Amino acid sequence: MSSRALIASVIALTSAGYATADVSSIFYTVDAAAWTAYSTNAGASISTENFSTVSNGFYGSGVAGSVSGVSWTANAIGGVTASAGLVSTSNGSTTLSFAFAPGVNGIAGNIYGTDAKWVAVPAVITVTLSDSTTYVGFSNGPSDFIGFYSTASTISSLSIAVAGTGVTYATVDNLYFASVPAPGAVALIGLAGVVARRRERRA
Repeated sequence: MSSRALIASVIALTSAGYATADVSSIFYTVDAAAWTAYSTNAGASISTENFSTVSNGFYGSGVAGSVSGVSWTANAIGGVTASAGLVSTSNGSTTLSFAFAPGVNGIAGNIYGTDAKWVAVPAVITVTLSDSTTYVGFSNGPSDFIGFYSTASTISSLSIAVAGTGVTYATVDNLYFASVPAPGAVALIGLAGVVARRRERRA
């Protein structure tokens, strides 16, 4: 897809919500395919955290995990609850916060609101990144998607607030990380390839 076509599709897709950000450094979209295309075209590799290794239950001090070299923690006032691959606040109407180490170039997720029985409910979601970029939009369930990509500083955190007609819990089904290898890491990978080829020739 050409750059003009991609930009045009992003403008159309983001009409479902709005973001306050430095538009020269933050790309955002509610379309998973557009986010994936933008991230991979920028040289990033994408990894998925589906929370399958997080045991069901209540985590008063938060919960943590890692995928493809990215460590994450999730916290909320009153604790965090996990169930069947979902991570949510334990108390309704509180903010769910994620921190990442190291920071990532792109972050995306299936973010929505649930009721006390984990049933998806229509909600307004507010997602705020570490650089204060803020997105506000509507979400109805786990198929809804929001993704960001930073061409400036990496993203080290993300917070989620939801508002529904009743008590609503901020819930995440999947998180997607986009990371570009550091220049030094790329050089090491290339050097390793050269060494391997030399060994093959000697053998």
